[in-house]
Amino acid sequence: MWDAALWMVLAGAGAWGFWFALHPSVVLDLVLPLLVLAVAIPGSRRWPSAGVFAGNGLCALGLADDSTPANAYTLALAALTYLMGTRAKAGRVPLLVLTSCLAIDLALCAVLGRGAVWWFYAVTVLPLALLVPWLVGIYQQARRALVSGGWRLARTLEEQQRFVAEQARLRERTRIAADMHDSLGHVLSLIALRAGALELSPTLSDQDRDDVAELRQAVSEAVDHLRETVTVLRDGRDDTGPRVPSVDSVEELLERASASGIAVDLLREGGRPALSPLVQHAVYRVVQESLTNATKHAPGSAVQVRIAHEDGRTEVSVTNSASPEGPLPGLVPGNRGLTGLHERVSALGGVLRAEPLSQGFQVTAVMPDRTSGTRTDLPQQSPPEAGAESTRRMGDARRKVRLRFIAAFVAPAALALTVLPSAGYLAYQLATCVLYPTAYAAIHVGQERAEFAHLLPLQSHPYPSDIVRSVPQPLGTKCEFYRSNGNLLDRVDVYRLCFSGDRLTAKDVLPDGAGGT
Repeated sequence: MWDAALWMVLAGAGAWGFWFALHPSVVLDLVLPLLVLAVAIPGSRRWPSAGVFAGNGLCALGLADDSTPANAYTLALAALTYLMGTRAKAGRVPLLVLTSCLAIDLALCAVLGRGAVWWFYAVTVLPLALLVPWLVGIYQQARRALVSGGWRLARTLEEQQRFVAEQARLRERTRIAADMHDSLGHVLSLIALRAGALELSPTLSDQDRDDVAELRQAVSEAVDHLRETVTVLRDGRDDTGPRVPSVDSVEELLERASASGIAVDLLREGGRPALSPLVQHAVYRVVQESLTNATKHAPGSAVQVRIAHEDGRTEVSVTNSASPEGPLPGLVPGNRGLTGLHERVSALGGVLRAEPLSQGFQVTAVMPDRTSGTRTDLPQQSPPEAGAESTRRMGDARRKVRLRFIAAFVAPAALALTVLPSAGYLAYQLATCVLYPTAYAAIHVGQERAEFAHLLPLQSHPYPSDIVRSVPQPLGTKCEFYRSNGNLLDRVDVYRLCFSGDRLTAKDVLPDGAGGT
């Protein structure tokens, strides 16, 4: 659709040039160029350089024209060059294409022996049609890349935000699972243990014993359901962020365990230093999980808890003896408690060891008294600056756009400042050496120069062609040349006035057959 519209516009410009040409050729000036454009415009999508070569070839037809170098297909060359700028990557290939086209144009002028106007056209108009649209095209390409890059970055940031939200949701689920496992699981285990001990009491009737057995079985099933729920909720590693839920003291925990029938002793060494809330919470969880495991795996065993503080570190050791009766029936041991403890202690910069003994099991945790709560089991990274990556990428894209803007507008402006003065001076010279046909007809041979000096232009023609200069002139005369038309790009007849002293001795009309001005 766009290719067809562009072809129609360029075809209209070509038809306009054909209509006003002096000696047009239907095949060379209309049919052939339109066929070339019909192929070059859609082909430039895949081969933009070939399209530029095709457009430059059409302009070369104008350089080969004996009447004028001006060519309506210069507009087509500019359009195809612009398309190359927007579609091809900026680099050596486009520059090589532009340089080759300019070299072809200059070589054609040299081979055909064209005059000053043709050379002026080849070194000003055609380079502008090649360079400026290409620079504007690469600027537009860079601007589109900046905009599309901004949208891609925005989509990336949105995806990252969704990822962060999802990670926060998963961490919250992990926290909930950890709290359920540590708190509710421990309480249910104590209830099951106490129900098991009560089931063996000789004072109970058979009905009461059956009821207690059903109670123990129900608690065991509740522990199983709790474990399944924790498995569903936990997704990933336990999160030990700065959020610390309120817990009872270790002494209160051990009192409840003793009331449930567990033989437990507490030994404290090194006083009671002020612990970080995270460390205090971790100490509580180590003791709680160790008691829970003792009730699961070694019911009826004796448990000894030792908490020692020395040199800014806290050591918690929970040791249980072997079970005299074996594990309670119906309880399925879990495998997440010690894993969660290991993560929690490691996150605080501590070490956790859980190992069997010859007569029992021991869990030992060593942690610093004070900690910032930063996870130390993962590689530490400084938080990235907000928008650092996007700022860098946006800055690079903006620099490219600025450079291409300078290339697209400032460079041509600098070129124009050097070309336009010379072009203006040449136009001034050509415009001030025109002797119009009516004035030429009013001049007669034999007149003194003073009689018709008011009809002469400001200066004579400074650039007549070699053929015009080679026409024999009367002996003993000095000849001056004047252009017969003010059209700067068309070939015009040249008037020659020959003087002997101040008297006009000959006047001639010389066609500029060499293609000069």
